[in-house]
Amino acid sequence: MSPWPDARILDLLGIHLPILQAPMAGANGSAMAIAVSNAGGLGALPCAMLNAEQLRQELETFAQASRGPLNLNFFCHQPPPPDAERAARWKQALKPYYDEVGADFAAPTPVSNRAPFDAAACALIEEFRPAVVSFHFGLPDAALLQRVKASGAKVLSSATTVAEARWLEAHGCDAIIAMGYEAGGHRGMFLSDDIGSQIGSLALVPQVADAVDVPVIAAGGIGDGRGIAAALILGASAVQLGTAYLFCPEAKVSPAHRHALDRAEASDTALTNLFTGRPARGINNRIMRELGPMSALAPAFPLAGGALMPLRAITDPQGNSDFSNLWSGQALRLGRALPAAELTRQLGADARARLGR
Repeated sequence: MSPWPDARILDLLGIHLPILQAPMAGANGSAMAIAVSNAGGLGALPCAMLNAEQLRQELETFAQASRGPLNLNFFCHQPPPPDAERAARWKQALKPYYDEVGADFAAPTPVSNRAPFDAAACALIEEFRPAVVSFHFGLPDAALLQRVKASGAKVLSSATTVAEARWLEAHGCDAIIAMGYEAGGHRGMFLSDDIGSQIGSLALVPQVADAVDVPVIAAGGIGDGRGIAAALILGASAVQLGTAYLFCPEAKVSPAHRHALDRAEASDTALTNLFTGRPARGINNRIMRELGPMSALAPAFPLAGGALMPLRAITDPQGNSDFSNLWSGQALRLGRALPAAELTRQLGADARARLGR
């Protein structure tokens, strides 16, 4: 008899604990993935900010240190068409900050990019054959998805509404991540850009579990064994945690980001599109307060961050996070500064105790 209410996800993904480490672009790499997978959970590599050579190196590092399963995560957005007028309006809104920190406003604006899943990335999947491939912002086109599935990988993707969950199941997902409004980082929304459609995990998880036949993975607002047990009782087969792992020494966050994580109140996060052009939850900072966390001026994803890069180049080395994204979910005050493997094992043991198993 399984110690967990729904063992389907354990069998599907080849893991011992129903705990997935969220892939956090820029904030984790192979070290964290190795630790989580070796502890019995599912480690993840975020791939959107890695080129092919960097990804290959990370995969080889993982393979040398772990025989556990690995989740490779990709964005599958459509790059936006150029919009010079919108880009100019956005940069003009930032001019007072350029003047303040001494950045060259007349210099060409750097390009901020997140690479969508493509044929080259698919070829690496076919070569390395990871156990799991996950997507954010829907799914790639049918031909690429079929190649991923033919490699033997199980496919996951994030749903922020019941409609998105049904769509993902109909298009071939093996399990669905139900991403509540509390979650940190980019919202996985893809059928609508209406923020008003986004609901919390407590409401989302059971409705998604009732709407689909595949296993459901709860994400958002979960930071300890109590949250894991609650999610499993609500119908999830597993949980995915991101913010909890940002406190681990394996996390690749800046000193300023770590300082903010250590000091911010749980209520001091907001959804913002200022840093990339898509809504993402992070700790409030100066630019979010002064411009408002959501702005119609911000260029479409992933281009908004380009005009902020010269500001960050000056302020980040000073430990100043006024212009930097500080991704975090609402459960940040549950975070514990433990090594990722120890945290994974403790979360599993605490959840089992809460469930009386």
